[in-house]
Amino acid sequence: MDIQEIKEDLFKKSMTRHNVLDLSVGLFTLLFHEFIAKPYYRTYIYANDIYDFHIADTLGNSLGTIAGVFILVGLIGRDIFKNKLLIKITTISFILFELSQPLFGKPIDPWDVIATILTGVFCFFIYGMIHPNKLKQKGVV
Repeated sequence: MDIQEIKEDLFKKSMTRHNVLDLSVGLFTLLFHEFIAKPYYRTYIYANDIYDFHIADTLGNSLGTIAGVFILVGLIGRDIFKNKLLIKITTISFILFELSQPLFGKPIDPWDVIATILTGVFCFFIYGMIHPNKLKQKGVV
């Protein structure tokens, strides 16, 4: 399989309403992080030396996990059960990346690991909440 076949397969896939919704959630979260949370919230918290329970420190992991999960599900997700598996795999991949930080010469930040785990669980439940009809059709709920 070459690049051209992959590109054709990607464009053949029709974007369903569910895929567009998932992709929108992911892109909104990514844009929110890059243009609001990181430049304004994090900067304000650090400049004023405010203790915010490590929220500013873990914004990248929290919002990045939401963005990563929902963008992937929106782009390559096809089925409710496969999408839930994709959410789990993506979250575990982000956790493993955080745990591999010593390989890059950085220490493991336990707050980032905790934020990634909690956000992955949050994404799993949010996915079920924004697609309730799809779950009922499959007999899951």
